[in-house]
Amino acid sequence: MSDTPTRALVSVPKTARRGDIVDIRAMIAHPMETGYRMGPNGAAIPRRIITRFSCTYGGEEVFAAEFFPAVSANPFVSFSLVATESGTVAFAWTDETGETMTASAEIVVS
Repeated sequence: MSDTPTRALVSVPKTARRGDIVDIRAMIAHPMETGYRMGPNGAAIPRRIITRFSCTYGGEEVFAAEFFPAVSANPFVSFSLVATESGTVAFAWTDETGETMTASAEIVVS
């Protein structure tokens, strides 16, 4: 996404009981440049935004969002899901160049 490494922070409970509603939070370090700001040299900073976020749980998409230039830098997403099985909660952010950053966390359901 840039010359510096992109960081993603995700919060998924380590354990839950089957049927529990759990809170999921995800944030990615990304400047979300709109293309309207001017750099120090007076030239416009090129547009670079995340356009899509998705989350899968047990291999199925459980949440997705489209982002637009009005979204702030370092976008934060929070949602809930029902814990049904142990497995991976996977996150993907895709920017308009097609580059995708991923992160994941495991949840154990008893």
